[in-house]
Amino acid sequence: MAPHSSSPTSALKADLRNGALARRDALDPDARKRGSLSIAEAVLRIPALADAPIVGAFWPIRSEVDPRPIIERLFARGQRVALPKVTPDGLVFREWKAGEALVRGGFGLSEPRDELPPLDPTALIVPLAAFDRRGQRIGYGRGYYDHAIARLSGNGPVLTIGIAYAVQEIDTVPAEPHDRPLDHLVTEAGPVPLVKTATDAPPLPR
Repeated sequence: MAPHSSSPTSALKADLRNGALARRDALDPDARKRGSLSIAEAVLRIPALADAPIVGAFWPIRSEVDPRPIIERLFARGQRVALPKVTPDGLVFREWKAGEALVRGGFGLSEPRDELPPLDPTALIVPLAAFDRRGQRIGYGRGYYDHAIARLSGNGPVLTIGIAYAVQEIDTVPAEPHDRPLDHLVTEAGPVPLVKTATDAPPLPR
């Protein structure tokens, strides 16, 4: 899948992304680890997440929030977990079980093996570079999660939970027509109170 086309909005997003990632990279590693644990506790308290039989998560790269404490807690309460694989057609989610080996994918990602069957999660733990209090996110510039959320939503409601450190917050994400606000955002400080505006897409039915 090709990166989004070049435009003034894309250039602005790139600048905002770079600034937020620089702030994230500057965090103390021990603070990031503590933050990931706090985020996991808050995410697992979201009531709707407990209703999802299959949760899409991800394996961390660079200085991202580590979602593995979330995954461990999902397993502990009997939920299944799927991890994404980057393909030319977008993200394909495959079930992952504790202890299974992952393979090296593009962009330095760790991904499930190709022979595992694809699954469509009904909830997603979503990585991001920057976010605002409308629930809008800036990803890494290739639109994989935008397209995955749109595709999965064709099967029915998809619960989306963005996880990030508080330093990744910005005043306003320059949202584009295809951008859909997340249902929840969680940082190490806890759930982020989201303010919906008239221009935001209406929430999907639960």
